[in-house]
Amino acid sequence: MVVSTDWPFASPSLQMFKTNVPPDPKEVAAIEARRNREKERQSRVFNVRTRVMGVDVEALNSQVEERKLRETTERSKEAAYGTTQVQYDVVAQMLEKEEAERNRRLSKKIQEFREQKQQLKKKCEFDPWDPFRLWMKYPAPLRDNDPYCGAASLQYFPGENLDRARCPRMQQEQFRYNLERQLQEQQQARANETCIDMLSDQLRLAMDIRATQMVKLEESCRMAMMSATANANKAQAAEMAEQQRRERQRQQEANLMEIQSLVSSNLLSENPQVAQNPVAPHRVLPYYWTGMTPEQRAAIRRVQEAQRREKEAQRQAEQALDSEWESQAVNLAQAAMELEEQEKELCAEFRRGLGSFNQQLAEEQKAQQNYLNAIIYINKPTAQYYLQYNTSSR
Repeated sequence: MVVSTDWPFASPSLQMFKTNVPPDPKEVAAIEARRNREKERQSRVFNVRTRVMGVDVEALNSQVEERKLRETTERSKEAAYGTTQVQYDVVAQMLEKEEAERNRRLSKKIQEFREQKQQLKKKCEFDPWDPFRLWMKYPAPLRDNDPYCGAASLQYFPGENLDRARCPRMQQEQFRYNLERQLQEQQQARANETCIDMLSDQLRLAMDIRATQMVKLEESCRMAMMSATANANKAQAAEMAEQQRRERQRQQEANLMEIQSLVSSNLLSENPQVAQNPVAPHRVLPYYWTGMTPEQRAAIRRVQEAQRREKEAQRQAEQALDSEWESQAVNLAQAAMELEEQEKELCAEFRRGLGSFNQQLAEEQKAQQNYLNAIIYINKPTAQYYLQYNTSSR
């Protein structure tokens, strides 16, 4: 069993944006625990036998315990995070100091290189368009050992050095100065390396000590959380077992009371008068009605039998009417066939009479045509007839 500190009314749809990813066992267990608590709360709230008006003290106590456990866990997480942050800050400060020291040494070396190797007199910035620019830049020579007059100035030659006696001493001083400077630089470099090594050792030692402390703190926090979770799970298991026992006991008592009330009531006695509605006697009470009486069933059967007989008489009348309509349809069909036969005979007789009349008329026309061809149209007109006709028309 896993103890969750979430609100029991939270939505269980926590994996709505995860696709093709196996669910987390801890998340599934937390969801199942919240679902069980919600079911217990609903059974406790909606149970009419145990529900009372007022505040649910058990739910409030469980919420207070969950809130305390959540606050303890958050405080331990914040303490671990604070120690880790302090360790990171110390390491960052040491790294910043080391970086600043490295930048300082690099700047110092760059400045020394510029002072030694990048002097003004060693530059090769000769301008071919103004060759006297560098010559006019320096003043005129005042003595033979003028530093501005080199070998190319033709101001003095080898063997004409007036300061010949001081040269070895000056060279020794210059050598001594260079040697002391190199020794100082080497000593400073060794001191810097020693300081860097010491700081690195101290940093590693501090990091190791801090890591050991963090491991111990994390282990103690984990053990505390495990013990607190185990205690909470044990308390929750005991509470759930006690609630289940009380629920079973209440359920058994409720079942016994229900059985006793059913045995002593009129519900199982099948008394039809109990189911009658006192306000409307023609209606019944559904929660007391156990069924119809034999008289009611016999009356219903009589009404059904009368309806069946009425239906049978109606069906027979419809059959007689259908048979009468069928006979009338047959008679009408026979009369139509007889009329059709008479019509056919009249048509045939009319066609025969029409044929004989047409034949007689054709014979008369033929005789008339023979008469015209044989008697009337035998004399053909001559040219004299046409000439006479034209003269008369003029």
